[in-house]
Amino acid sequence: MDKSLFGYIWRYSKRDQIVLLLVTLTTFPILYASLELPKRIINDAIGGAQGDVTVLGISLSQIQFLLFLCAGFLLAVTVNGLLKMRLNTMKGVLAERLLRRFRFQLLTRILRFPRPYFRHTSQGELVSMVTSEAEPMGGLMGDMLSQPVFQAGQMMTILVFLFAQSFWFGLASVALIPLQAWIIPKLQRQINLLNRDRIQEVRRLASDIGETAAGVSDIRINGGLRYRMSLFSDRLGKLFSIRFEIFQKKFFMKFLNNFINQLTPFFFYSVGGYLAIKGEITIGALVAALAAYKDLSSPWKELLAYYNQSQDMALRWETVIERFAPNTLVADHLFEDPPKSATSLKGDIEINNVTVRDEEGQNVLVNINLVIPQGARIAVKTNNESAAQAFADVLTREIIPQRGSVKIAGHELNTLHQATLAGCIGYVHSNPNILRGTLGENLLMPLKTEPIIDADVHQKIKSFQQEAKRSGNSTDPFEADWIDPEVAGLKSSNDIRDWWFQLVQAMGIDDFMVRRALRSQIDVSRHQALTEAIVPLRPEIAKRLTEAKLDDVVYRFHPDKFNAVSPLGANLLYALPTRKLTQLSLSREINFVQIMRAQGIANELTNMSATLIESLTATFGHDGTNHPLFQRLNIDEELYKRLGAIVKKRQSVGDADLPDEDYALILTVPFAFSAEQIGPAFSEAFKERVLEIRKQNATQMLRALDGLFEPIDSNRYIPAMTLMGNAIFGRISSMAGAREKLIEDTVVNVLSEHGLRRLAAESI
Repeated sequence: MDKSLFGYIWRYSKRDQIVLLLVTLTTFPILYASLELPKRIINDAIGGAQGDVTVLGISLSQIQFLLFLCAGFLLAVTVNGLLKMRLNTMKGVLAERLLRRFRFQLLTRILRFPRPYFRHTSQGELVSMVTSEAEPMGGLMGDMLSQPVFQAGQMMTILVFLFAQSFWFGLASVALIPLQAWIIPKLQRQINLLNRDRIQEVRRLASDIGETAAGVSDIRINGGLRYRMSLFSDRLGKLFSIRFEIFQKKFFMKFLNNFINQLTPFFFYSVGGYLAIKGEITIGALVAALAAYKDLSSPWKELLAYYNQSQDMALRWETVIERFAPNTLVADHLFEDPPKSATSLKGDIEINNVTVRDEEGQNVLVNINLVIPQGARIAVKTNNESAAQAFADVLTREIIPQRGSVKIAGHELNTLHQATLAGCIGYVHSNPNILRGTLGENLLMPLKTEPIIDADVHQKIKSFQQEAKRSGNSTDPFEADWIDPEVAGLKSSNDIRDWWFQLVQAMGIDDFMVRRALRSQIDVSRHQALTEAIVPLRPEIAKRLTEAKLDDVVYRFHPDKFNAVSPLGANLLYALPTRKLTQLSLSREINFVQIMRAQGIANELTNMSATLIESLTATFGHDGTNHPLFQRLNIDEELYKRLGAIVKKRQSVGDADLPDEDYALILTVPFAFSAEQIGPAFSEAFKERVLEIRKQNATQMLRALDGLFEPIDSNRYIPAMTLMGNAIFGRISSMAGAREKLIEDTVVNVLSEHGLRRLAAESI
């Protein structure tokens, strides 16, 4: 990677920087016009001689001339503003492209780091460098050329105007600039060095946080909490000391800079006023000069800020780059542009004079010489586990030997493309990392070597690829189909999934995966075949449950019946939430309280909520939230305590004087508990009333809640429910006990009979 930040920017954005420069240059004549016109308006149009004025061969009265100059001034200001807007937009887009390229290169390097490098570089450090440390560099990437030229050009334009009014005005404007140009960078350099120390200290803190998160159980069990907290206190103390020193230097520099800036207006008022009194300059020229100087301070301040930023970012660049350039990094070309033809690695493995050292420089393998014949099975026997691990890592190029070479079938291992190694060498260890996604997606990773893109590419994909190419990113569309059956010697994706499920069955985890799928919510868009197959099976599953005499603990949804094991929302609306809905989020819905009041059930709900909370308080108290029975309730400890406080307040002030947020929150309690859980407080009469309201007003209430709930339909899959809930089209009573396992067995049997076990397992 480029050692210099400016070299990197110029290398990847030369053309764009030149375009920005040209756009910048067009702003200067317009800027000069916007400075000159106010002077002409005051001196010529307002203070000039009475009579007509000829402009471009056209005779204008004094008022017409004034309006003409004012219109010209307005036009100049508008065009100047539009050019600045366009210039800033172009700089922003360029900066984001370069930042995207830089981050992608850093992420690519992380994927190329040898395994031992991660033992002394934490995930927290890497995350911090790629995200927060890289972010400020984006601003400089867009400003590298255009910003100093733009600000310097503005300064020169304003100075030319000032010297044109009076030599002394111009001299007064620039008199203190050399002093600022000398002293401010010196102070900023000290601040930048402190910022570098701060960044390195933040990295160490991130490393400690990551290390603590990974080993938190060991720290707690072995009594290391106090020592660990002392470490954090030490880190935070060092950060405080560095920041304190930065604040002192930074604000002293600002004070000094502002003081110097205010000296120049002093000379304008004194010297300029004296010259105006003597009649050597006009009042209009003095006013224009004062306005111009006010405009001059801004670009000069921006130039100083640019210099300070560039020095800071250059140091930041060096601190990032040095961590992403380990000596044992595999060459770029061995990861880019996979070879067109396959390389066979069927042959002997020759290990010649291989020596491997650890991070401390200690020998792990020394002068290993070995030939492993083709097709041989070998075992490595050693008293040193690190040596065995290093030996395996050498054969997969996870470690680059300090000395010696490895050849496979006559091919030098260090010259083979990574795609060849991934396709020809299999490596299994005892602690595989499961990436985010399903287990099936993780197992099929070796088949995702390249995307399968149709000839008729969607315009959205084309736009993505064009922008990715301009930013130096991968043009492979992530949403494409990546599974290539030919890699495994199969013909179709269905063959791959059959083969994968056979592996799962051979491992004996298929039943576990199917049952776990039943307890999970399924992404309908990713598992459409499974969700579409479940809906037609509902009648058969219901019949099986009846035959097994399990239907008395399964409460199926019915448009005309009250479901005793579903919360009030499902019964009142005959609908389920379209997203995760907590009591707090429901209470904050704008129309929620109004709807409950409009249906005339708000008082019953608050009374029911108060009765339930009082009953829970009598049973568990304020400190019994660790009881197993409480853990089964759909309420967290903090919310439980808050509701208890609201109920207590309600007893003394009533519903009318409760704060709106408290009243809305207590209304949500029946939406979190079922009638079965609430008990006798949920009377049969109230159930009938809920059904009557549903029949008459459910549609209007759903419309008022604006998509928050989705109607229950026996012919559609319900994303808000688990696969089990969809299969039985309802809910299981909390009183089912051991019979819940029998219900699950029945559903699993039906899925097996209809060949859906594989589809269910794929969802995990």
